[in-house]
Amino acid sequence: MAEQRQDKAALISEIRRRFEAEYLPDKSDKYDSRDVERLQQDDKWIENYLIWRHDVVDDTLKMIDESFQWRKEYTVNDLSESVLPKWLFEIGALFLHGYDKEGYKLFWFKVKHHTRDPKQQLEKKKLVAFWLEHYAKRDHGKPLTVVFDMAETGISHIDLDFVRFIVNCFTDYYPNFLTKIVIFEMPWIMNAAFKIVKGWLGPDAISMLKFTNKNDVQEYISGEYLPPHMGGTDSFKYSYPPLVDDDFQTPLCENGPITSEDEHESKEEIDADTKETAEPNEEQNLNQKKMNSIEQISKSEETDKTEIKPKNAKKALTTFKGPLLHISPAEELYFGSKETGEKKCLIVLTNVTKNIVAFKVRTTAPEKYRVKPSNSSCEPGTSLDIIVSLHGGFAASLQDRFLIMAAEMDQSSGAGVPELTQFWKEVPRTKVMEHRLRCHVVESSKPSSLTLKENAFNVPAKTNEDLHIQLTRLLQINKRLQEQIDRCLWFQQLSVVLSLLSVTVVAFCFYLAYGPRS
Repeated sequence: MAEQRQDKAALISEIRRRFEAEYLPDKSDKYDSRDVERLQQDDKWIENYLIWRHDVVDDTLKMIDESFQWRKEYTVNDLSESVLPKWLFEIGALFLHGYDKEGYKLFWFKVKHHTRDPKQQLEKKKLVAFWLEHYAKRDHGKPLTVVFDMAETGISHIDLDFVRFIVNCFTDYYPNFLTKIVIFEMPWIMNAAFKIVKGWLGPDAISMLKFTNKNDVQEYISGEYLPPHMGGTDSFKYSYPPLVDDDFQTPLCENGPITSEDEHESKEEIDADTKETAEPNEEQNLNQKKMNSIEQISKSEETDKTEIKPKNAKKALTTFKGPLLHISPAEELYFGSKETGEKKCLIVLTNVTKNIVAFKVRTTAPEKYRVKPSNSSCEPGTSLDIIVSLHGGFAASLQDRFLIMAAEMDQSSGAGVPELTQFWKEVPRTKVMEHRLRCHVVESSKPSSLTLKENAFNVPAKTNEDLHIQLTRLLQINKRLQEQIDRCLWFQQLSVVLSLLSVTVVAFCFYLAYGPRS
């Protein structure tokens, strides 16, 4: 494994070196400087290109060149809701919603809402690019499953140019970003058309095509994320505005369910937030005791560290470094299966700003989880632990997601219930940092490092990550103490100087008053 990582690192270095030497001098005006800068910094991005081109450096460089030119042509880095026509979002032909059985996000193409129109083609293609870039930045490049819902479609909806553009986005511009293409109820008249599509995909990607109907589509997507006409139970109805998201809702609070809330700021959200924080004292106590709780690890917990952990347990030791909060784990929350019975895990937030940061936690499965605290604030330079636990007999699934929202507060604002309620009502969405976490079900008898045991008294296991967090806290405390000592020494030196100056002045005055006179 170490040799493979070294080999991959060598390939990444070679890609950067050759791209800078062979492509950049002649084509710098054809690239967006932001993409070039990202290529120098983002190893994972280059790795995805390598994976998609089977580690062949020449092919990888060619793909990067083509995708960079395409990204500049379509102004991908600048695409937003404000620059695209509103009607594109309103028709609901393209959107992200739900997850397949493997936990991958679903990218829906409702073919019946699409009509061929050469005048609108460029804008529609930019909409595809907008959604792909929106998701790539939000979920760090986790692959998608594309769903072509072809129910109630006919010859008037066939647009091979547009379909080819969507396919090319995945084969040429967004490497390692596609898991499968689920085609639902394709009309027989389109069989010939999709033979052409198979040719575009190439031999490696043909296996990703899944032709389905109402009887077998649930092999890939569970009924909870399928609409009724596909045999599912999802009551989701597309509408715009707002932009369709993961439908994150407020989770269960510590003492049971609360009123669910709309994704966007509204009176219902404010009321829910008020209920969500009805017991602030408990949350404040948790914040005050977090340092002590980490120290109180039992010896039995220490022995668990020596046990073999699941292969993916290492992921839980990563930290997402956002502009306001550092969040551990970075990507996944590890829960046990029904057999292992592990139902609790830990999220650690660290405020890296000089202001109070308000935060709240939402989930796509609010009926399953209790989160404590779910709506609170974090003081500058401090860390706070969030306990996420499964409620009742529920089990975690790969489709479950958590959203952490955070925004800076003014020091004078206060962090009580009324202040937080008013703050979330007024804070601009552009000022809100968002980070999403997936759920991972651990089949092993031992949970991940950030999974809490039922009998551990809500205390996290002391892993390398915990020790790193403790060390970071101690270093922060040490830094603050050093600053205080430096200030004290400075004041002490200033006092000595002022005292000496005062003595000198007094002596001089005494000399003038009583000294010898001529």
